Amino acid sequence: MTTSPHTVSDLMTRTAIAVGSRASYKDIVKLMNQWKVSALPVLAGEGRVIGVVSEADLLPKEENRPTETSVPGDRPFADPAKADAVFAEQLMSTPAVTVHADATVAEAARIMARRRVKRLPVVDNGGLLQGVISRGDLLKVFLRSDDDIAAEARTVLSELPAATDIDVRVSDGVVTLGGALSDRALVPLVARAVRAVEGVVDIRLDLTRTPHREQ
Repeated sequence: MTTSPHTVSDLMTRTAIAVGSRASYKDIVKLMNQWKVSALPVLAGEGRVIGVVSEADLLPKEENRPTETSVPGDRPFADPAKADAVFAEQLMSTPAVTVHADATVAEAARIMARRRVKRLPVVDNGGLLQGVISRGDLLKVFLRSDDDIAAEARTVLSELPAATDIDVRVSDGVVTLGGALSDRALVPLVARAVRAVEGVVDIRLDLTRTPHREQ
């Protein structure tokens, strides 16, 4: 059982498909189609990531293509520079949005959401490509077994003295916490601790307060 949070290194694809800065438009399209990916890191030198070319970077060429209804002087639908680009260095978005291998899965997910990207190049401190992580890779944490999740949740709760008597049950990633808790004010703390376990889909609480014993 893994008790520490999963990192990007645990889930990333290490054999990353990438292109050089002078890769042609057609070669980029061919690679994306061949490897079923939506974006490719662009490399320079010994493997330093200088940008990323995505499907969104390629589409302006098609968006600005004249049609039967087009007339001279029509404003372009997309960035003319992108539409006229033929090499990766002209097409790529730069600087590249990247992540480090030791980042947590949650951190990678937040970067993808905030920057609205589907894939992130994984780089070392020098910016050299180590791999790629995608949205699909991040979702692999939800493939953990219920037994594995339950075992880690119990380990987490064992570190909270007031929560050592809590019963943990897991079904399809949904954790049910039952039993007695000495202080109801601790419920948010307990729930937060368990929710931090990778693979937890949701939490159900069935906790009662431990009766106070008179001395």
